[in-house]
Amino acid sequence: MASSSPAPEVSYDPHSGTFTPFGPDGDEERRVWNPTEESVRPVRGRHRVVKQRNGMARSGAVLGVGMIAAVGAGGMATAKVKSPAAIAMPDLDLDSVPGVGALIDGDDTGTDTVPVSEESTANPLDLDQASPLGTRDADQDAPVVTTASLTTDAGEALRARILQQVDQQQTGATQVALQAAADQAAATAAEEAAEAEAEAKRKAAEEAKRKAEAERLAKLAASHTLPLSSFQLSSQFGASGSMWANNHTGLDMAAPSGTPVKAVHTGEIVEAGWAGSYGYRIILRLDDGTEIWYCHLSSMTKTSGKVTTGDVIGRVGSTGNSSGPHLHLEVRPGGGDPIDPLTWLRGKGLKI
Repeated sequence: MASSSPAPEVSYDPHSGTFTPFGPDGDEERRVWNPTEESVRPVRGRHRVVKQRNGMARSGAVLGVGMIAAVGAGGMATAKVKSPAAIAMPDLDLDSVPGVGALIDGDDTGTDTVPVSEESTANPLDLDQASPLGTRDADQDAPVVTTASLTTDAGEALRARILQQVDQQQTGATQVALQAAADQAAATAAEEAAEAEAEAKRKAAEEAKRKAEAERLAKLAASHTLPLSSFQLSSQFGASGSMWANNHTGLDMAAPSGTPVKAVHTGEIVEAGWAGSYGYRIILRLDDGTEIWYCHLSSMTKTSGKVTTGDVIGRVGSTGNSSGPHLHLEVRPGGGDPIDPLTWLRGKGLKI
């Protein structure tokens, strides 16, 4: 019985135009076709063949793990007050890293970086030779970023920030202290100025009071006068003697007979005449009610009415109970009991 299986197909060689088996011979080595093989310059020196992988290159994974560790270490350094010591990172088994070991094959005998001659150009498909920014200067190597350098930089930055904050705090404290001292000095100066001003006002008030008193006395002296222009005190108020029953009630001013007697102040003559032991007497009532008694007069010039300061109202004599010519002067406030005439006259600014 005839077989119905089809005859095997013969591969057609487009280059030779013959139907010869197409493909590698049995003894020829099989190679993987690389479409970019002709466009990439051959790498001189030691190198490794880039392996095509479906996921992240192993070197990229290692770099990513290193960067994550560095960022974590930098954050820990930033959170501390002083710069931490360098952190040693142990070698990690990539198969134990979740999500990374499945992307990398078991071949880890190669190195992550290979020395390349200065004239060679890095393979754009080799991620191990790529710089962090995707480009590399042909005249200088890209800086190597390590966990220790990142930790040191973060610690130095933290230290600089702390020192700056301390300096700012010290500067602020110094400024506060200076401002407090200035305020205290200003308050002390203001208090001293206020005290000096108060003292000056007090002295000025005392001086004004003294001047006012002097003016008052001057006015009183101008408005008051002594009863005699020339005299000699012969007996003072309160003295005792045989000439009177009780103590002396007035002031005796000895003067020649006929010496003019003047009104000591403006007032009104309310009484004039013979008064027994007082002899001829004139009573002058002042505006404040004080009565001035002029006694032992030889004559009376005015016996009633208003008189002004300095008006002559009588003359010195020795009438009544008298031992010689003199003026017996009495001062009776409100017409009552007598007081010392010498003190009263001096109180009016008169010198006696």
